[in-house]
Formats: sequence, C-alpha cells, structure tokens
Amino acid sequence: MSVIDRARSWLAQDPDPETRRELEALIDRGDVEELEARFDGELKFGTAGLRALLGAGPARMNRVTVARTTAGLCVWLKQQVPEAVSRGICVGRDARLNSDVFERDVIEIAAGAGIPVWTFSDVVPTPVVAFAVLELGAAGGVMITASHNPPGYNGYKVYWENGAQIIAPNDRGIADEIRRSPSADLIPRLSLNEARAKELLRTVDSVRDEYIVRIADTVSHSQGRAEVRVAYTALHGVAEDTFRKVLARAGFEDVHSVSEQATPDGRFPTVAFPNPEEPGAMDQVLALAERVHADLAIANDPDGDRVAVAVRKEGGFELLSGNDIGLLLASDLLHQYRQTGQPVVISTVVSSPMLAPLAARYGARWEQTLTGHKWIQNRALELEQEGLSYVFGYEEALGYAPSRVVRDKDGISSALLMTDMAARLKNQGDTLLDAREELWREHGFFAERQISTRFEGADAQARMSAVVERYREAPPPEIGGQPVVRMLDLERQVQWTPWGVTPFTDLAASNVIIFELEGGHRAMLRPSGTEPKLKYYFYATSPAHAQNDLGKAKKHAFDVLERMVEALTRSNDC
Repeated sequence: MSVIDRARSWLAQDPDPETRRELEALIDRGDVEELEARFDGELKFGTAGLRALLGAGPARMNRVTVARTTAGLCVWLKQQVPEAVSRGICVGRDARLNSDVFERDVIEIAAGAGIPVWTFSDVVPTPVVAFAVLELGAAGGVMITASHNPPGYNGYKVYWENGAQIIAPNDRGIADEIRRSPSADLIPRLSLNEARAKELLRTVDSVRDEYIVRIADTVSHSQGRAEVRVAYTALHGVAEDTFRKVLARAGFEDVHSVSEQATPDGRFPTVAFPNPEEPGAMDQVLALAERVHADLAIANDPDGDRVAVAVRKEGGFELLSGNDIGLLLASDLLHQYRQTGQPVVISTVVSSPMLAPLAARYGARWEQTLTGHKWIQNRALELEQEGLSYVFGYEEALGYAPSRVVRDKDGISSALLMTDMAARLKNQGDTLLDAREELWREHGFFAERQISTRFEGADAQARMSAVVERYREAPPPEIGGQPVVRMLDLERQVQWTPWGVTPFTDLAASNVIIFELEGGHRAMLRPSGTEPKLKYYFYATSPAHAQNDLGKAKKHAFDVLERMVEALTRSNDC
C-alpha cells in the first residue's frame, strides 16, 4: 500500500475529529513527506514506555495508538497475570494535552475487556500510580504522561504487577498482541457510566493519601533538626499539591512556590522546555529562592518523577548535578541502613563510577544496568530474590528511587530526603555542598561531561552509524593519552581488552559502547533511538583525600576530561 492508502485506512478507524481533519488535510495536499514521517514504522516501548509527538498515524501519540495498545495490554495481562480480571489495573494521567482523553480510552477499553480499573478523580504524579499498583495488588498499571518532554508530546507508561515498568518478555508480548488487535473502531468498550454500573471502575483517591503518609513517614521528626526554607516549582506539572503535603507531614512547612508555575498546565507557558535539566527551566524558582532567602531551590518535572536541587552558597545558588544528588542520597541511605542482608545500590552505565567506592565503603553491592529505571527496578527485584536488600537506585538524568514502596523513580520522595538531609546538615553548620566535598575527599573527585552531537542531512543516520561502527571495528588503544583497558560493546555483547575479545552478557543488548580507561576514567557513546544524535558521556577521576589539595585534584581531573573529550569527538563528521 502507498502511504496515501495507509493514511486513508487509518482514517477509517480514527475516532478523533481533530486528528482526522489533520490527516485529511495532509492527504488532500499530497504531502507524502509528512505522511511518511507519521506512517514510517510504529511506536515501540522505550526506556519509559511509548512517547511521541501528538498527531495522526502509527508513529505518533493519538487515540488509535492508545486504543490498540490498551487492547493488546489487556489480552496479555489476561494470559500472563493470575486473576487479572479481578485484580484490575491502576490508571492515572498528567495534565498534558489529550491526557484526559487518552485516560478515558484506557478505562473504557479495559472495562470492555472485563478488567476493573482503579483510577483517580484528577491528575496525579507518576510515582503515585506506581505506588498504587503495589498498594492495591493490581495486575498492572498505565500512566498517561510524556514526563519532561515539550508540550507537543504525550506518552503511555506501563507497569507490571511487580510495580516496575515492563521489560522483556512482557514488552514483546504486549507488542505482539497490539499488532494482532483489531482496528480501533472495532475494539469493545464500556462507557464510564456502564463501567461504574458493572463495578469495573472505582476511584481510589485514598491511595494518594496513603502515598503521602508512607513517603513522609520515612523521615523522623527530630527535635534537633534545623528549619529549612524551600523554594519550589512543579514546572506547570502535577506534583505541587502532593509535594507540599508530603513535606508538611514530614515537618517542613516553610515552602514557597513559584505561583505562576503551580497550577497544572500542559501548555507550559513560562518554560520553553519543561525539564529541570534544561537551561532556563529553573530560572523562576532560583529567583524566588533569592527573594525569600531559601536554603534550597527544588524543581520537579511535570509528572513528578524527577527532581533538581540547587543549594544556597555565598553569592547565590549552585545547581547540583544529577550525579551529585544520586551520590548524596546513596551515601545518606547507606549510612542509615540498619536492616539485615547485604545492601545493594544500583546505577545506570552512564552514571558516575563514584558509586562503586562509595558502596564498598558500606559493604554494599554495586550493580549497573542499562539506562532507565525499568532496568534498575527489575534488577533490584532479581537481587532481592537472591537475599540482598535494595536500598537505592539512580540515573544521572535526575531520576532517583529511594524506597521499595515505589518501584520507579520518584522525584517527590527524593526531594523530601534531600530536604531532610539539608536540615540535619544545617544543624551541624554544614550544607549539601559540604557533604558533597566530604564524598570527594573520601572517594575521589569525578569530573563529568555530557555531549550530544547532532548529524544533519539526508544521510545523517548513516553517517552517525558509521562513527559508532568505526569504534566497534577498531577500538582505540588510548583516549586522550589514557590507555583503554576494556571496551564493552553492549550491542554485540562482547568485551575487548588488549588480550583479546570475549563474550560479555552481564547487560541486555543495547547500542552502547563503553571505554574503561587506566586510572578509573570512563567514556561512553550511544546513538539516540529517535533522532540522528550521538550522545557521549565522560568521567575523569582524581584522588582527593583529606590531606590533599582538592583544587589540584579537580584541575587534574578536568585536564584529563578535556583530553578525552577532544580525542573522542574531534574526528566525527556531523
């Protein structure tokens, strides 16, 4: 079928008047290029479910995609999860464009399949849905969100009965059932009223209240805890109310919000890119923090599963890196660990290697996974079956999972723990910056850099792939003057060393290359799965013990880092 014929076929099943008009206009104009962009392939489950621009076609987020995905999910749940038709699924949504429409489609189709739905009366943070799956003993969960993506995006995140995001074989099984699903107009549905009448739809707002209690009660109301003033923004997302209630219950009531960004608004009118990592996203909360003389400036992303933190220092505020936050949380949680069983902490392969010596300091096991909390949490569950005790997992992109009550990254609980840590440190006359320096002095200073190189032109994807293949076929013996002691090729699942090539199957196959260098330095590269962009991650380390000059250690690490960056990126044709 031509792309025009495929578009006309899509029209026949599309229940959305807006995307129908959009597609009809493209067909009438004969805009083959735009149609091919929308009909070239279909969405696949990535590091956080399905996520794409809104619009008509199988490569976009729309009501047809949501309907067929839900139908496939329901079939797979019935096949794989005991008593799925009585345990039901939890469904939530953020405040993005069409999130309410997509949520209704999920509910109606699940109910039409005879699966009960537990949902909320309004928007809800993603960690609350992950919590609800475990709290209610549900067969699975769906969160309609595009997290921190720009306003034109939406997404569909799936949780399994274990509370974690889906991985193989369930992602493949669901995808197979989606392909076998009937067209969207033939999928059975029940209206919301019909679902309620058949007791297949129930509102569970009390679960959010229970989340607030459980998270807030993870910190103690110490009489010696100093007062901490917090400036906060939800970046027009859905975390504001839950965040404030969690902090208030935990005893932190001196919270000042950016009023212009406190109400959920999927248009994100005051930020160009609603991701706390992006330049400018935290400008308003930092300005508020200066005005109110706050100790911390905190931002959640729009669905509340990530957190950014800035700390007051002389002359202003310093924004902590994603690794800074992860390492501070890991250190604090391991220091407070009092359970039986060996503790385990987990990070992704692109996160700081400093977690290795930090974990060793507490006798903890350190594990690495591919990027994404679906990998962190499913690995944690495996390790718990072996008798280990999961304490913490993180990825450097501001995603932290500090408890077992939420099997995904949780920006609200992580913000609470950072606030509590800041209060305890303040009582000693210190700050989070002082605690970070202590980690450097004990475990070494790690300079870090991330670089994204975009390839342009019609052959951009081919040229980017050629760069990656060049490293695969001829691994460099050194990078920036630092000898390569091992190269991991996760796609081919092999490891290269000066003594030969051997299998490496510790991690699932993924298009990632990791260079481990003499001296503990590390460099990585991975192509983006959605655009011609090559991502590099660099870490260079230098010992920084208490008796050493920290400034000299930093300079040495950054000098090594610059040489590594220059050596690995200079010859790449963009």
